[in-house]
Order: sequence, then structure tokens, then C-alpha cells
Amino acid sequence: MPKWCKTIIAILLVPVCIGAASALGMVLRQSGDADTIWVAFLSGAACWVTIYLLLPKPMWIYVFGHELTHALWTWLLGGKVKKFKASATGGHVVVNKSNFAIALAPYFFPLYAILVVLVFLAGLWLWNWRHYLVWFHLLLGAAYAFHVTLNWHILKHSQTDISDQGYLFSAVIIFLGNVAVLLVGIPLLVSKVGVLTALGWWLECTGETLHRLGRMW
Repeated sequence: MPKWCKTIIAILLVPVCIGAASALGMVLRQSGDADTIWVAFLSGAACWVTIYLLLPKPMWIYVFGHELTHALWTWLLGGKVKKFKASATGGHVVVNKSNFAIALAPYFFPLYAILVVLVFLAGLWLWNWRHYLVWFHLLLGAAYAFHVTLNWHILKHSQTDISDQGYLFSAVIIFLGNVAVLLVGIPLLVSKVGVLTALGWWLECTGETLHRLGRMW
């Protein structure tokens, strides 16, 4: 698809972005009193941010996760991975198909946070890790902060994933992807709002945004 088409799509998706941001604000307000979860989660995030600011950045870990996410989304969408390489200085995967989701997935799919969830669910099932919930929330906060800070760091430099898809289109897809993860993840984590309710708010807020824009025009 030509980049100019993607730019038009990105502009048309702006109301969806506004609706997503509004819905996320509603979810956060409804979930704000879950202190036992948020204190540990934010403490983990703060610990990682401190490490990020004071110590050398673990770029090999980030690059490995980045390229692995490309590979996972390629498999998820029916493609094949022919070559995989990751090092502290960079990496790449060779695949037999590509699209915007595969190209941009590492910027909105928090792989290490997902792995923390999967490991804890396995431990909960096999060894009844209920007494370790606080550590789960702490590690999840650190893993999500890792996703945010390292992506922010890498996006300050030119990335072919972004330039190939177009800057505006990439920004919109990355924003929507990250918000979608939060609109699903926070309700599952905090259990104050249902996932369907959160997604319904997204649809409702998007409709309200379109209505306001229509009245303006």
C-alpha cells in the first residue's frame, strides 16, 4: 500500500485515537483504588526507570525481544521466519511475508510483560503461587516500564520499521496498539472493570468524538 494511502488512513483513525485515550482515562479512574496492585506495579516501574537512568542500557535483551516479537507476529499471521539475528548493536529477521502489524508489533506488544504473566500463570497452576502476587505485580511493572523506556530510547533514532510504514501511520498504529493492550490488560489485572466494558467505552468515546467533529463541520 502506498505511503500516501497510509497517511490518509492515519488521519481517519485520529478520532479512534481520541476515543481510545478517553476510554483509557475512564478505566484508570475506575481502577485507581486498587492500591494493593498499583503500589507494587508502580514500584516495579520506578525500580526499572532508576536502573534505566543510572546503568548501561541492556540493549541485547531489548534487541532480542524486538526481533523475537517480529518473528512471533510473523508466525501468528501465517508466515515463516528464515533467519534470526540479535546483538547489542542491532538485529534483523528474514521472513517470507510482512505487513504493518509485523513491522510495528515490537513497539506496542510488550513481550517481556507478557512472558511475566505467562510464567506466573504457569506457577499459579502448578505450584499455587498466590502468596507471590506482590512479586508478580512488581515484576510486571518493571517489565512494562522496560517496554516503554527502551522503545522510547530506540525511537529517538531512525528506524526502518517506522520509515517504511510512514511516520504518521506508524505513530497512530503504535499508539492504538499500546492503548489496546492497556484497555485489555488493566481490567484483567485489576478486576474493577470488565474487558468488554472497557472496549465498549472505547467504541462509545470514539462515537462521541465523531459526533463532535460532525457538529463542528
